[in-house]
This record gives sequence, C-alpha cells and structure tokens, in this order.
Amino acid sequence: MSEAIHPAAIHHLPGFITAPGQSDWLLNAVAVFLIVAIFALGTLYLRLHSLPEVMAHKTNKIQLELVAVLALLSLLTHNNLLWGAALLLALIDLPDFSSPLSSIAGSLERIAGKVDQPTVPEARDVEAEPATSHPQPHALSSHGHASPAQPSTEGKA
Repeated sequence: MSEAIHPAAIHHLPGFITAPGQSDWLLNAVAVFLIVAIFALGTLYLRLHSLPEVMAHKTNKIQLELVAVLALLSLLTHNNLLWGAALLLALIDLPDFSSPLSSIAGSLERIAGKVDQPTVPEARDVEAEPATSHPQPHALSSHGHASPAQPSTEGKA
C-alpha cells in the first residue's frame, strides 16, 4: 500500500487521526479518563451523602438513627430535602430528656420504698468479696435492725 496522501485530503492531518489498522490512542485515553472520573465522582457523591451520619456520631443514639434513616432515604429517593433535614438534625444538639426523667422516676421509687434494697450477706467471706466492695448503710428502726421499707436519711438535711 502506498504511503501517499489522498489528493482530496488536506496536507496537514491532526494527530488524533490514525492510519488504518492502528490503535486509536485518543479513544483509549478518553475511556480510561471516563472510568476514573465516574469512580471518583461516585465516591465523592457517596461521601457527601454520608456527611450527616459522620457528623451525628457525636450525638446520642436516637438522633444518630434518625439522621441515618433520613440520609439513606435521601440517597435512595434522590430527595434533597431529606438530606438537608438530616444535615440540620446532625448539626443541632437535641436535649436529653430521658435521663433526667428516669433519674426522677428512680428517686421517687426509692422514696416510696418500691425499690428492693440490696441484701447484706449474713456471713462475710473475706476471700469471696473483692477488697473494694463495701455494704451500703441502712436506716435502723427502733428495734435496732435494718428496715427495707424505710429509705436512708444519711447525708440529708
């Protein structure tokens, strides 16, 4: 085959035009670039969607679960409003209402005498108990023995 250029072709051909039978380097470079770009953008997209969950790891468990559900729903439904709500919920520290209320309920049960007092062992075995274990003091009734129905009044004014 002759190496002469066709008379209808221009005299200066661009570098991306290849001769018949040779590999197209531009096509291969674009294919590799597209594959790398798709994986990079996909990774960026998934990291962006998990941003509220990462921020909510510092909060309590219920708030973390709510943020995780909102972020997952926004990822699956492509609803950006849910992702924005998850981000706002991750940024706001919700107050912990359950701990003070359970503490109040436990205190009221102790005052009412509804909580079982821990029993003190009759015979103390020094080898069986750890050295840091100390029995809690109990209120003594008029008969001189511990009464589980009466709460302790030590340290109260």
